[in-house]
Amino acid sequence: MGCCNTLCGLKAGIGAGIAVAILGIILIPVGNNIIRETVTKESVIEPGTTAWDNWVSADAPVYRQFWLFDVQNPLDVVENGSKPKLVEKGPYTYKTRYLPKENITAIPENHTISFLLPAGAIFEPSMSVGSEEDSVTSLNLAVAGGYKLFPPWVLEAAIKLNNVSLFQRRTVREILWGYKDPILKGTVGLFFPYNGTYDGPYSVFTGKDDISKVSIIDRWKGEKKVSFWNNTYCDMINGTDGSSFSPFLDKKKPLYFFSPDISRSVSAEYERSLNLKGIEVYRFKLPPLTLASPAINPDNQCFCTDSVVTKNCTLAGVLDISSSSGQPVYISLPHFLHGSPYLVEDVEGLGPSEEHHVTFLDVEPTTGFSLRFAKRLQVNMMYGPSKIITVLKKVKDYTILPIVWLNETAALDDETADRFKKELLSRVDMLETVQFTLIGLGSAASVLCIVAHCLVSRNNNKLV
Repeated sequence: MGCCNTLCGLKAGIGAGIAVAILGIILIPVGNNIIRETVTKESVIEPGTTAWDNWVSADAPVYRQFWLFDVQNPLDVVENGSKPKLVEKGPYTYKTRYLPKENITAIPENHTISFLLPAGAIFEPSMSVGSEEDSVTSLNLAVAGGYKLFPPWVLEAAIKLNNVSLFQRRTVREILWGYKDPILKGTVGLFFPYNGTYDGPYSVFTGKDDISKVSIIDRWKGEKKVSFWNNTYCDMINGTDGSSFSPFLDKKKPLYFFSPDISRSVSAEYERSLNLKGIEVYRFKLPPLTLASPAINPDNQCFCTDSVVTKNCTLAGVLDISSSSGQPVYISLPHFLHGSPYLVEDVEGLGPSEEHHVTFLDVEPTTGFSLRFAKRLQVNMMYGPSKIITVLKKVKDYTILPIVWLNETAALDDETADRFKKELLSRVDMLETVQFTLIGLGSAASVLCIVAHCLVSRNNNKLV
């Protein structure tokens, strides 16, 4: 009778253990739904969510590092048509994007929110190789711009009248932020104007009605598309601004984002997983096809706007943004990474590197938040041969000359990482722990009951 009671108790124990384990298994989809609901709720851009706290703040500093190209042989280029010899100087670092978004306005009718992004730059001497007053020899911006914009005889007269040449000696501050140009009789600079200006307005989806649309740009400067490329595909504003994406990333799918610096949308592809301050992130990188020639990537055909300079649109690695910037500026990856070989061969001193010159995003896959990024671009201008302009008579072919390359970067700091793990990921981990603890407890109970049953059976056999 005692044996029967023991056996019955063991069966009940085993049954209970199995029941607990089954309950844990049953709770997996329930727990997954709770996790998904929790993350979805926290990812909506509205007051009170984790996404809102990160979205409205300007806590994480964004830095722009500049490397300027110093031309070592300006006279030799002008007088003999020699290749420019370049030496990279930098970084010269500025703190940017330190101002919070302005004019934040919710539009409930279509679940969007609009804002302005103020621009500002503060020089950081401790993160720089020298001062803003360091001088470099660089392409004369007015002469290079005038080469494409003015009739040759007008530019030749202006060059002689103002006693200037193809190259000029300027400070870092002047080249980046502006100086009074004698030819144009106004302020000229690669990033002039900047301080006190705004990017936008942007209008993005909050994700309130559809979390898959969160942060996707609905309008930029009031328009659903740009008008720079005169093509439906190339004029698309596609994706987010790169600061966040919809939660529950699929590494097999590319991420799309719009970059106003290059006046177009681009995509990034998954490369590998990394650990960032105890948080798993997916690294997405710009693929080589982004600036490939139309012969390699037909989707880029509509970005080719000058068949002469691009050699019948066979040029790779360079994007002519003159239609959007109003200046004959060409954007590339630093050191012409992924560009046509002759871009590097036409000058001396370049060394493209995937490690140092590619653009990447490190995105937390559950929330879709970008926790670290590096946006790397190079600003170039072009000059070419001329029978009229004296300083160009020895030039043999069109040359796209690098002026500066930049690395705009930001990363999660320790305090924000701890808060992120505590406020959001800890909840997800807790739910997952409950699931697997139930399974573990159930399995352990079943095993213990089976072991006990064997021991009881052995003792009963000895009694017989």
